[in-house]
Amino acid sequence: MNVRGTLAPCAGVVLLTAVLAGCGASGSATAAGPKPPPPAPAESNPPGDIPDNQAYVPFAPPGTGFTVSVPEGWARTTTGPVTTFTDKLNRIELSEHPAAKPPTPASVTAGDVPSLAKAVPAFAPGKATEVSRKAGPAVRYTYQGNSAADPVTGKAVRDAFERYVFHHRGRDVVVTLSGPVHADNVDPWRTVTDSLRWR
Repeated sequence: MNVRGTLAPCAGVVLLTAVLAGCGASGSATAAGPKPPPPAPAESNPPGDIPDNQAYVPFAPPGTGFTVSVPEGWARTTTGPVTTFTDKLNRIELSEHPAAKPPTPASVTAGDVPSLAKAVPAFAPGKATEVSRKAGPAVRYTYQGNSAADPVTGKAVRDAFERYVFHHRGRDVVVTLSGPVHADNVDPWRTVTDSLRWR
């Protein structure tokens, strides 16, 4: 009996089995998929921050009874009773309309929020509170929503909104300020809303 001749084929079978097992193990690891990419690093300067040295200029919408200071150099458009100022990712909207009574947090929540929910993409309701500004009391309503998609990239930005409703002699003035969530625009927005004056 040739023992050597018998063991050689057996060794080949064992070797082939080990190779196939190794291939099978490698295939299982590949099926799990590649590792997900790490989170992108946070930007040191969040997009949408208005510079501290931003200059402001007074603006009086035609046919209205108020003036307000807006950032100098921002683009202005007017659609019906609404005047809008924009720069990069930030936006200010101004409008005036008749109102029999001064606003309250309850009236703003009941009257304005439903229309905002329809007009603002991915609207997320916030809170209505009474605040004091140099022109007098106002109701501030905060909420979030998506910006309009960029015409070039098609990308939308998640925005934080502050909507102020002032009242004077049967008229409401609405000042809506918006910019990217987490942008630090507390001081600029305070500058704008504190600048409102009645004419």
